[in-house]
Amino acid sequence: MHADRHTPETDLYKAVLMLENIDECRRFLIDLLTPQELKALQERWRVCQLLDQGKYSYRDIHKKTGASLTTIGRVARFLNEEHYQGYRIVLDRVKHTD
Repeated sequence: MHADRHTPETDLYKAVLMLENIDECRRFLIDLLTPQELKALQERWRVCQLLDQGKYSYRDIHKKTGASLTTIGRVARFLNEEHYQGYRIVLDRVKHTD
């Protein structure tokens, strides 16, 4: 996909980039997502953070988050193997701002 192409997908990404702070992001996501979708995103992000720490087994992460082993495996695959590296970009930026 060409980055400048006007599509519903790029429109969404541009909308996210317009958010200026945590409150705006929270409000936008609450409007955009169902409570279950928002919970799923929160769960995946927490799984990602725990995996990145490198000290928890999948079963430990499941106990801490309630995430299924399938979800944990998928997050791990995207964190460690897939070329997108979206998780890694954000994890590294968060580490540098804390």
